[in-house]
Amino acid sequence: MHPNALAGMGALVTGGAGGLGGACARSLAEDGAAVTLVGRTGEALATTAAGIEDAVPGARVARVVGDATEPAVLVEAVEVARSLTGTLDICVPTVGGGTIAPLLLMDEAVFAEDLRRNVVSAFVAIKYCVPAMVESGGGSIVCISSDAATMSWPFMTSYCAGKAGLDALVRAAADELGSLNIRVNAVRPGLTRTGSNNVSMLFTDPEIIADFVAQKPLGRTGRPEDIAAGVRYLAGPESSWVTGQSLAIEGGNELRRAPSLEKIARFRLGDAAVDAALAGRFPPAG
Repeated sequence: MHPNALAGMGALVTGGAGGLGGACARSLAEDGAAVTLVGRTGEALATTAAGIEDAVPGARVARVVGDATEPAVLVEAVEVARSLTGTLDICVPTVGGGTIAPLLLMDEAVFAEDLRRNVVSAFVAIKYCVPAMVESGGGSIVCISSDAATMSWPFMTSYCAGKAGLDALVRAAADELGSLNIRVNAVRPGLTRTGSNNVSMLFTDPEIIADFVAQKPLGRTGRPEDIAAGVRYLAGPESSWVTGQSLAIEGGNELRRAPSLEKIARFRLGDAAVDAALAGRFPPAG
């Protein structure tokens, strides 16, 4: 990757107040892109923007407060992004998330919401960025998938389905949009510590962390900068002949197996409910 390779480019990052979105935005800004952050909390966006401006003197950072899964918010964000440079060249949709629970303890609304967070959020970003990218002569869209897209993770059926769906969306969109000089790719992070998830049992329980690390040949959990580096590559000119790909950045976990999340499910839902679900029964009401 080359310093200032993104100079003059406009970039849009949804979920921009999160640790991962902020790291991606900073990486783009470091190489010259003007970055527009989208997120639901104005204070958090302001903090992220200030951190980028402090770390990257002269960085141009704009903010749009709103739900990045809503079309009206994306329309506004695209216009704000174009106001910085006159173009929209890069989009990084980072909105996502999932529910840890046995399948029988997950209701239809929760399952649908996880699909919305992981698939629909990216679809909305792609849909409303494309016309602006066409006017700019093309662009690069980099989605945030997960190693759950390719691995079997019991207790995370909705998240696995959402990320696998996202990878399918990436491939289909890349095929359809390639003739417009728009590339669509993804990165597949493994367990990555960010400021927003440090209170999760995934990062506070030594036994769970050890289970994850044991399945990673490189022997550690991820950092936001690990993921941001992959996003930066796929966003920039160095990857100009790459589209429709999902790049695993997860310490090698996909070479082995998914660690168990049963301990978290039991902590959150109780032993009786989890035991019933694992026996193929709905837990008693109340």
